[in-house]
Amino acid sequence: MKEQRMYGLWPSPISGKSLATSLRLSEPCWDTDGKTLAWLEGRSDRGVIVVQEGDSATRDLTPGDMSVRAFVGYGGGDFTLSRGVCYFVGQADQRIYRQALVGGPPRPITPGFGAAASPTVSPDGSWLVYVHTYEDVDAIAIVDTEGKHWPARLAEGRDFVMQPAWHPDGKRLAWVEWDHPNMPWDGTELRLADVSYPEGGLPLLASSQKVAGGPSTAIFQPLFTPDGTGLLYVSDESGNGQVYRRTLQTGRVERLTDDDFDYGAPAWNQGMRRMAVTGAGATVLTRVSGAFDSLLMTGPTRVPRQLDDLAADYGAVGGLAGSPADGRIALVASGATRPERVLVVDTLAENHISVRRRSDGESVPMAGLSQPEHLSWPSFDGGTAHGLYYPPASEGFESSGPAPVVVLVHGGPTSQVKAGWAANAQFFATRGYGVLLVNYRGSTGYGRQYMLKLRDSWGVYDVHDCARGVDALAARGLADAGKAVIMGGSAGGYTVLKSLVDLPGFYKAGVCMFGVSNLFTLASDTHKFEARYLDSLIGPLPQAAQLYRDRSPIFHAERIVDPVALFQGDIDRVVPRAQSDAIAASLRGRGVPHEYHVYEGEGHGWRKSETIEQFWAAVERFLREHVLYA
Repeated sequence: MKEQRMYGLWPSPISGKSLATSLRLSEPCWDTDGKTLAWLEGRSDRGVIVVQEGDSATRDLTPGDMSVRAFVGYGGGDFTLSRGVCYFVGQADQRIYRQALVGGPPRPITPGFGAAASPTVSPDGSWLVYVHTYEDVDAIAIVDTEGKHWPARLAEGRDFVMQPAWHPDGKRLAWVEWDHPNMPWDGTELRLADVSYPEGGLPLLASSQKVAGGPSTAIFQPLFTPDGTGLLYVSDESGNGQVYRRTLQTGRVERLTDDDFDYGAPAWNQGMRRMAVTGAGATVLTRVSGAFDSLLMTGPTRVPRQLDDLAADYGAVGGLAGSPADGRIALVASGATRPERVLVVDTLAENHISVRRRSDGESVPMAGLSQPEHLSWPSFDGGTAHGLYYPPASEGFESSGPAPVVVLVHGGPTSQVKAGWAANAQFFATRGYGVLLVNYRGSTGYGRQYMLKLRDSWGVYDVHDCARGVDALAARGLADAGKAVIMGGSAGGYTVLKSLVDLPGFYKAGVCMFGVSNLFTLASDTHKFEARYLDSLIGPLPQAAQLYRDRSPIFHAERIVDPVALFQGDIDRVVPRAQSDAIAASLRGRGVPHEYHVYEGEGHGWRKSETIEQFWAAVERFLREHVLYA
């Protein structure tokens, strides 16, 4: 028999400390021998490359006094392996370092200015191309792998570049590029260039052509086939992100997938990988349906088949890397009740799956965790919104009646919550809250037209789709609408503040992390990657100036009357601290119940273990006072 206890006060096996000590796993990568595997681990505020040779024990490769992290845009594309050598970006100076896998200290091969990402080694191991940005000029750059030459820019002239890829013969290079005001999910171009090798100097691009994409078509992840005959990529020209193959000899393009799913993703980071090729000739693809990821494999017949063993346990996968020696792929995967893991899947052995790394001890029984349900509901204008609902879950406790509900708003806003490990959702659900993760209109994973719904409508669809989600849960008896909380960070924090402005009294409280309060200053002060993002979300300036004022929470802060907890990093370069300072000043001046926490040394999100633990303790205390006991 379960013990009766008030919702929100159930003892939970998930603590702030356990969340603070969990690892962040990303970017698995094979060496060219197809036997050595490495991945990046985020440990508090450090990034560490971990190596495993065959089935031997893992070991840390990078020195204890260094951290690995690239800073182009939102980061990603931190390292690669080739011919027994690791090339990685040092966090402190953004130089690319070379370090032998057998041991020895790393040494820099690029100079210490600007920022680098996505190091990619030529097939013969002699040259390394990478994404470089300096004084707001982005380029594909090249250096020799020994670092004897001064680097040079191979391709420049566009505002942004990403995802460079070498042809197997080293004579061609592909990459994606685009210009303001587009974001990479709005419209990009896939470029294909011939590479020439002048004697005694760095390689040059002999010619370059656009082979796919455009202002209104987004291209994602170019990938050459191992035999060198084709170039794979994802394009959303059909309305969904589908996989295409360009035959290099003839230029013929064929579509390899034909369904209503999305195989790509919004390219928020460098180095993102949603497909991989293996040395055995298979192509492995990732697609999303209803917020659930699944893997498919194509062989010589090019008829995709789903890897069912993986789909049964994992709802979110990423970072695919194919072994060049056999049919194995490495990836990072998680499920609703399974925290992130580094997995290796042998596609030639009935999808045999081996776990190489776990992000935490996985000591919480699955029976004590919440299983999400994908929901859809009508919104205020007759449209449909989607999301994941996590019901309260406990092995030992229960309550009667509808539960308080926490609405979690994802960032971006062009992003998506998936049915992978959601530590924030489980933190609340195991305490007796219902949790709704909203994929409001403008989110990805439901096709291009759904994503475009937020054009000129940020602060409208996101706000009302969240509120109507609460109504839908309440109508089913799943939520106590009188004890609803809205919580989000970055763009999700903007939706929190805008909801409190537009719908006073609807939510019992709000929790806002580094949220946008002033759209004017966001447009002028944010980093280059998002400097023109608001052109599509709100409208271009100065024409849309009145709309910027109407949609900025700071100009209507007097309408915020519900309790708010504000959290901010003091070195955030995406949403600077001034955005939160202004809201806090308004709340303080009007006596609105609130808390304001500023974390030193933190940027756009928390990395330090001590910050994460303090954050969750503060959130839990705030909700007890202003929601459960109010």
